[in-house]
Amino acid sequence: MTDKRIHSARYQTEVIHIRTDVQGTLIARPNRFLAIVELGTGGVREHVKAHVHDPGRLTDILYPGSSVLLRKATGLKRKTGWDLIAGKVSDDWILINSSFHGQISRWVIENGIVDLLSDCDSILLEQKYGSSRLDYLLRKDGKDIWVEVKGCTLAEGGVASFPDAPTTRGRRHVEELVKARAEGHEAAMLVLIFRPEAECFKANEIIDPEFSEVFSRAIGSGVAVFPLLFAFKAGIICFCKQLPVCPP
Repeated sequence: MTDKRIHSARYQTEVIHIRTDVQGTLIARPNRFLAIVELGTGGVREHVKAHVHDPGRLTDILYPGSSVLLRKATGLKRKTGWDLIAGKVSDDWILINSSFHGQISRWVIENGIVDLLSDCDSILLEQKYGSSRLDYLLRKDGKDIWVEVKGCTLAEGGVASFPDAPTTRGRRHVEELVKARAEGHEAAMLVLIFRPEAECFKANEIIDPEFSEVFSRAIGSGVAVFPLLFAFKAGIICFCKQLPVCPP
């Protein structure tokens, strides 16, 4: 059910640069938006607070003793002095900061990575549809294409899955895509996957069976699903390839 028409020449193409300032060790995650990280430079160790810009559980990435990359925060009214950018799994750095998803998805659209979303006449951000705001409304050849973007940081046994925590909001977004198809529009989901070992993508029926049901219904209704694999190396997000949706 995924669109196989993808530009293979763009394999391992640089997408965006993301600066990181220091590597540290996670001490604790008191709540989903806060991490306590130990930094050690010149023999001096200190504990700092870092903002976690991802509402997921991230339990296989963020745990006491795991390695993380931080960037110094610049906001004047910040309660935390650092932003958490990535966590390490085996030998790979995994982007776990969803504030970059907009830049990455915009790059996908503007660079023609997916045929359905390429060569659009207009690209509108955060447009209201039904009771939700979807990430993009594209207009192409006189038709509307509604697009929702999801970031995926969970993988096991080569299978990437979303979500890693129950998401009522995410389910509602997919329901709006189904409604858009029923009303004669094109609809698509971009899944940005940041686990380089992933070989296919599926909805996580164990974590959120209701989202999984809506996801299956979306595919059946003609919502296009594009699982796109990215890697984070030396401060650069690279596009790798499109993955298939895992078979049932």
